[in-house]
Amino acid sequence: MRQISSAARLLTVAALPLALTACSFTAAKATPKAAPKAAGSKAAAAAPSAAAAAGGPNKGLLTGRQLKTLLAPASFFAPGFTADPELARDTGDTYQLPATADVPTPDCTKLGGTSWTEITGITGVSFAQDAYVNKDSSEEFAQEVDVYRDTTATTVLDALGKISMACPSYTDGATHAKVTIAEKPLAGVGDGAWVITETSSAWQGGTTLVAARVGTSVVTVLVSSGTDNGAAGGTKLAKQLVSSLKGRA
Repeated sequence: MRQISSAARLLTVAALPLALTACSFTAAKATPKAAPKAAGSKAAAAAPSAAAAAGGPNKGLLTGRQLKTLLAPASFFAPGFTADPELARDTGDTYQLPATADVPTPDCTKLGGTSWTEITGITGVSFAQDAYVNKDSSEEFAQEVDVYRDTTATTVLDALGKISMACPSYTDGATHAKVTIAEKPLAGVGDGAWVITETSSAWQGGTTLVAARVGTSVVTVLVSSGTDNGAAGGTKLAKQLVSSLKGRA
């Protein structure tokens, strides 16, 4: 349901501003390291649920159109960040059929994509996502909210809290370098939250993933930065989304 988009590229640095193109690291000592460019966009739902919004198992659950209005607006991001239209997706006014893998085999490389929750093997009934990119600094903020039936959101967050156990590291496809995963709980955010950081010797800076549950919804954020590991920005964005969802999810 989700696919890696063309936004998944390492950023060149040299003496020029960072550009959204692939690069090679043939001279590691002479070439500055680059932060990873986040990637991966969930495709728009192709198979809506048979249950109408007015009733059935999806009754009371937020639609993609509603979730879209709860995403952090452009004004939330610092000057220089612009929306990436290729990474904007939602399920509109319909619901998609949920899916759960009985025993999902984690594909750890999916942690490098904006829709990194796919690693759980569980999909919800609605979602909305978008991303903002600073083309000069290479930083990216990707945000997503997924909605699930019954208590599935709790199951998803529990699975995300075990990512570092299943994926202590993976190999970055662009640099072929090892990416190390570290994870810790984030207190006081929603109904439970986790912060997951990704670092690599081939990167300048790093990437942080944040997941938080609010009722039947799971907020997921990816922040890629060339100046730090993205934890501060990821936590701030996650708190913004949690605040928007309170009382509605």
